[in-house]
Amino acid sequence: MSRNLYDLIGLAAGICFILALKGLSSPKSARRGNLIGAVGATVATVIVFFYANEGKALNNQTLILAAIAFGTLVGVPAARKVQMTQMPQLVALFNGVGGGAAALVAIVEYLKLGDTASTAVVIATVFTVIVGCVSFSGSIVTFLKLQEIMTTRPVIFPLGRQIIALTLIGVLVSGGWVISAGGTTPLLVNGLLSLLFGVLFVLPVGGADVPIVISLLNAFTGLTVAASGYVLQTTLLIVAGTLVGASGTILTRLMADAMGRSLFGTLFGAFTAKAQASVGETEARPIKSGSPDDVAILLNYAQRVVIVPGFGLAVAQAQQTVRELADLLASKGVEVAYGIHPVAGRMPGHMNVLLAEANVPYEQLVEMEEINPTFPQTDVVLVVGANDVVNPAAKTTPGCPIYGMPILDVALAGNVIFLKRSMRPGFAGIENELLYETKTTLLFGDAKDSLTKVVSALKAL
Repeated sequence: MSRNLYDLIGLAAGICFILALKGLSSPKSARRGNLIGAVGATVATVIVFFYANEGKALNNQTLILAAIAFGTLVGVPAARKVQMTQMPQLVALFNGVGGGAAALVAIVEYLKLGDTASTAVVIATVFTVIVGCVSFSGSIVTFLKLQEIMTTRPVIFPLGRQIIALTLIGVLVSGGWVISAGGTTPLLVNGLLSLLFGVLFVLPVGGADVPIVISLLNAFTGLTVAASGYVLQTTLLIVAGTLVGASGTILTRLMADAMGRSLFGTLFGAFTAKAQASVGETEARPIKSGSPDDVAILLNYAQRVVIVPGFGLAVAQAQQTVRELADLLASKGVEVAYGIHPVAGRMPGHMNVLLAEANVPYEQLVEMEEINPTFPQTDVVLVVGANDVVNPAAKTTPGCPIYGMPILDVALAGNVIFLKRSMRPGFAGIENELLYETKTTLLFGDAKDSLTKVVSALKAL
């Protein structure tokens, strides 16, 4: 394959990546965008085998094919079998693997070039190693937090900020050492310190903010891939990495705004926040619980109902049942909408994808800014497995983990129904005072089972 043809096909693959991002910007076109991106990635991988660089054949083809086969055998079953509730963890792992792979490729290329590497290539290599290693180790910590293998609360320790700052200085100094002196030892030291910094970077982040960090690490991975593309002199990698880095950065900013805090506050706010009471036994307080029949009666005589989905909906796999409930209400003349918080669930778009699986009409999915003004005219809000995104503490309790985060103002509605398994706090680990309000009715149990009973009771009215 000639260089011109190779570049032309690479340009087509790059266009596929751009179209994929455009498609992913809307739930209606997300599936198509994902497929276009997959086609572009496949083309970009396959054309490598048909291009001989300056007359030299591609080396290590057996190892490359074996690696592709291994990745396919692991990746396809993992992607097909993963539950929607575990999708954020999978995304975190994919982010980390991408950053780690780019760092390893840059290290191998640096060792192969040796003293012939230009200063620009060495700088790009150091950048790739630093950011790639931070993305890899940081993503592993986000996976452990989301999987609840480790605590989801911020992990802080004495002199934490100072230790993190010293580690970052060590990363930068060792990077300068590689650029000025070269050699394998400085590069390995730089990589190890970067891995340590990635862990320390994510530990202070609380569970509610982990999705923001996943998005940030995704941007890091994109920048790493772009830098490795410069090292390898591969334009397509530069294009793909830049697109991922730019889109990840924009998404991180949007998510931080949705949480109502600065990115710095998200990452290091735990070191300055006031101490919070530990989650555990709380003083018994009166609540109003109801039966499926009670909930059905409230819904039957409502004129407007807003459904607020949360992570509990995903855990129970109740999206089909909630769609059935919404259709039944609509057949009775009830106006139904879904209130979607930008960070509901544990990753951006989590609820949109979940409800799309149940073929919920897109026009019924209403973003927070549009739905909030309508709550005073809403008769019943049905909160299914959500907590933090409707918790008034975000407005009333300075110093709490979610303070300053814009929320869905469900407290303004006439009645609020919470579907919960127990009185356990949400992912942020704080109480929701709305649960104790007189207008709030709690329906305990598995969300899918509870909704099924509500549907049956509603049909009988």
